[in-house]
Amino acid sequence: MDEATIEQYRTALLRLKAELRALEETFREAGDTVELDQTRVGRLSRMDAMQSQQMALETARRRQQRLVRIEGALRRIESGDFGYCFVCGEEIDALRLAVDPTVTRCMGCADK
Repeated sequence: MDEATIEQYRTALLRLKAELRALEETFREAGDTVELDQTRVGRLSRMDAMQSQQMALETARRRQQRLVRIEGALRRIESGDFGYCFVCGEEIDALRLAVDPTVTRCMGCADK
């Protein structure tokens, strides 16, 4: 893989990382504790709020996982290991990396 292509991946990963960090800040308050005041919020509304809170927490967890994968990809770019399968050491197909530059396995090893 040539340096220009790797630089494109680095730029895309850094942009995605910044977007995820911005989303993290925007939705931080969605995981706050749901109020217990039944006079202010009805039972069904509170249940709906609790469900929304759980969905927000799961979204935050997935966003955090994605950030970890992006950091790993950026480290692999710096070390020169980017684009190579962790399992077999072969080069990962360019189309696979184009879809998700954080992948760590080639299709053959991912299917196993």
